[in-house]
Amino acid sequence: MQSAATVLGVIRERGRRGLPLERLYRQLFSPQLFLMAYGRIYANQGAMTPGVTEETADGMSLAKIEKTIGALRTESYRWTPVKRVYIPKKNGKKRPLGLPTWSDKLVAEVVRLLLEAYYDVQFSDRSHGFRPRRGCHTALREITDRWQGTHWFIEGDISDCFGSLDHGVMLGVLAERIHDGRFLSLISRMLKAGYLEDWTWNATLSGAPQGGVASPILSNIYLDRLDRFVEQQLLPEYNRGNRRRWNPPYSRVDGQMKRARKRGDRAALKTLRKQKRQLPCFDPADPNYRRLRYVRYADDWLLGFAGPKREAQEIKDRIGVFLREELMLELSESKTLITHAASQSARFLGYDIRVQYSNTKITSGLRSVNGTIGLYLPRTVIRERCAKYMKGGKPARRPMLIHDSDFTIVARYQAEYRGLVQYYLPAQNVGQLNLLNWVMGLSLLRTLASKHDSTAAKMARKYRATFATPSGPRAGFEVRVERGEGRKPLVARWGGISLQRQRDADIVDRAPDPAHGFRNELVRRLVAGQCELCDSRMDIEVHHIRKLADLRRPGRPDPGRGSDRWPAADARHSSSAPTVTTTSTPVEQQPPPGHELTGERCAGKPARTVREGAVGKGPEPRAPRRRPTSPTTGPGLAVTATLCGAAGGTACVVAARTARAVAVVTAARAGAQPRPGRRGVRRMRVVMPPISPSHQSHHSGSRRVAYGRAVEVRVPAENA
Repeated sequence: MQSAATVLGVIRERGRRGLPLERLYRQLFSPQLFLMAYGRIYANQGAMTPGVTEETADGMSLAKIEKTIGALRTESYRWTPVKRVYIPKKNGKKRPLGLPTWSDKLVAEVVRLLLEAYYDVQFSDRSHGFRPRRGCHTALREITDRWQGTHWFIEGDISDCFGSLDHGVMLGVLAERIHDGRFLSLISRMLKAGYLEDWTWNATLSGAPQGGVASPILSNIYLDRLDRFVEQQLLPEYNRGNRRRWNPPYSRVDGQMKRARKRGDRAALKTLRKQKRQLPCFDPADPNYRRLRYVRYADDWLLGFAGPKREAQEIKDRIGVFLREELMLELSESKTLITHAASQSARFLGYDIRVQYSNTKITSGLRSVNGTIGLYLPRTVIRERCAKYMKGGKPARRPMLIHDSDFTIVARYQAEYRGLVQYYLPAQNVGQLNLLNWVMGLSLLRTLASKHDSTAAKMARKYRATFATPSGPRAGFEVRVERGEGRKPLVARWGGISLQRQRDADIVDRAPDPAHGFRNELVRRLVAGQCELCDSRMDIEVHHIRKLADLRRPGRPDPGRGSDRWPAADARHSSSAPTVTTTSTPVEQQPPPGHELTGERCAGKPARTVREGAVGKGPEPRAPRRRPTSPTTGPGLAVTATLCGAAGGTACVVAARTARAVAVVTAARAGAQPRPGRRGVRRMRVVMPPISPSHQSHHSGSRRVAYGRAVEVRVPAENA
């Protein structure tokens, strides 16, 4: 069977050559594509958000993939209606959002991979939204690099674009290149699956569900028709001439300067030079010169036109007619504007864009600024951001953060500020964010002061620090959390972010670690088909949680389906998605009824042996807020896991991650049968025998093994 990368490479090459796709539907039978899709979306926050059913990424298995492929093979797969919720918009209105089920997300991601591989190489270079290696900064860079001399900006916005996509037009566009009726039928059923609102089914007569995995690529395929209309019809028609003619007044003054230079008249030469610098060298009203430029990001597009306003209005009207007649879309009249490029600003992707003019800034004897595009940070953005951290016109504390740790509070403020600064680094006036820096810094100190019942000045003295940055030493605030010997402390800092403008402010992702190979780590663990607790190879599935902190909340049940079979300890020590078996332990291998290991750390000493029939008086153990100490250095050890079957008549237990090691022990049957105490829990000390070499094999690597350790056995009252 071909790998997913090979299949996508072949499809991409056909798209590059402009060849049609046939029998695309059978590519949905490839488990490799589903595994690739799973590796791409399992880490998304929405992976654990249920739709109209309780199905989420939790409990993912190869059997589920085979079941989905089987339904697709027999053409019996049916899309589930999405669950509709509403999220607020900036203008105070609400935007509808669709929440699909996990199976629909997985199939839609496979569809997206296939469509993106084929269509992305055919899309226009002027389209930057929802495309790999493209984004807002690439669209803005194209404007600043190529739009010199623009006179008018035509700002375009399509009203309710994603909710108004015509299904007939969409399928017609797909059918031009994809000659596969089964694949088109699958897309049609996805678009018409409907949605549930207040548990009432509603039909989707148009549009792609916002929140759907395949919706971005479908909208790009749909709006590619607009890109082709602009590039193939408007641009050739409104681009004329190679360069503007010389400006007659400028040429006249230039001739006078040459004659004054020959006469040696320095006074006249100085006056003429000042007059010359007030005139454009090329004729801005040249009737034989026109330039039209275009860029699009999702449903927002911008045109730059060098020519009269009358023609700019004509271009706007023609685009409106094309959208209405060909794509069944409408322009938003309130957001589609014609803006003078020199005296006004066009708002695009959160920036104010305008043409710069300065006759006094001379570079190498030339007025290098005139006619160039400038990107500016809007003042409204600064005011809106500052308002989030102010009350009554002054920086104020944030009560919702008071119960978090100092480390978390400082890290959150820094993340919010850094994200905004990195986005606006290409702006000419990015330095104006210094006001936001001051407001957020004072709000941070007042939040910490409110938490500790202190003052902002004392908090500043406590956490003040100077640290090195790429721009040199910077003063700020720093919180350190020590993690024991041999481990680096956790550090959260406020400040140290430079506000120096960067023309090419690329957000560079961290390079992948070559030691982990090209495959997704979680996918590799799923394909291994082996329980990470007991080596079983039957009914393997991967369990997910939203965040590891959920496992340590007192009174909170274990997350995910099958929580009775999923040891919380393994989730804490390895990842948020352990691979475990769904089969129960054989009777002859199970511990005494009701026995399980708890996450309670021994209080400074090993657990005492409990006499049979004794009544305990201690409080009920609670889940610890911090990780236990190392079994190699700590006074006692308690592990958190459910006993599951393993070879050799034993039960494998994986301990929680400790400060320095992970204990891997083998539990034997408990000899004593303690009775329940007053609170329904009894403790007993069980010394574990050494682990067998064969059973130790899948626990090799960086984990350390502890033998003969004492653990606690918890006996619920109802099972005693």
